[in-house]
Amino acid sequence: MIQVKNIHKFYGKGESRSEILKGLSFQVEDGDFLVILGASGSGKSTLLNIMSGLERPDEGEINYGRTELAHLTDKELTEFRKKNIGFIFQQYYLLPNLNVDKNVKMGADLAGNKDYRETIAAVGLDKKLQKYPHELSGGEQQRVSVARALAKKPSVLYLDEPTGALDEETGRLVLDYISKLREESGFTVIMVTHNQNIAEMANTVIRMNSGRIVETLHNVKPKTAYEIAY
Repeated sequence: MIQVKNIHKFYGKGESRSEILKGLSFQVEDGDFLVILGASGSGKSTLLNIMSGLERPDEGEINYGRTELAHLTDKELTEFRKKNIGFIFQQYYLLPNLNVDKNVKMGADLAGNKDYRETIAAVGLDKKLQKYPHELSGGEQQRVSVARALAKKPSVLYLDEPTGALDEETGRLVLDYISKLREESGFTVIMVTHNQNIAEMANTVIRMNSGRIVETLHNVKPKTAYEIAY
């Protein structure tokens, strides 16, 4: 279980100092599929970064079971993320000097996963193993980043607008694969998106506005990637 307790985050100093997150509290059950919705500037990406340990809150706690992230040193936090967290960013962050196979293998090696090429095939890139990032389209690069994160076999997978660069067919394929793999493996999915239709796939939906949670919903019967409008 992930517990978010009274999280505050500020940016800037003096008169330009602004509060981005304003006392957020909620919890995420193990194996949940949580979607966080909100307009640009609502604080949802900042929340994702703090929950995943990429940023530290100015106030409040993030607890993974008995592990409180604020109590970890930078080195310990890096090790925690390495072992437990997968992240699919809006930007792809692929290593330009590594081909598709080696970019994904880099994530797989963290989990000792020797079957990572099955993940590459599942996102439709098995014929492009030797291609380098500059030889791929934006959508293909995003699929490499998806495969790399999943090959790591994380306990919690964070996604920041994962389908933004994908066409509808590929977006559905990727979402379907992530959803099915979550059901099989039991990892937790936490996704930020502008696409309200994707929220219909989630067990839990949080809506944010101006750094606050304004609504929490639970889907009794989540839809599949091929049942939602796109």
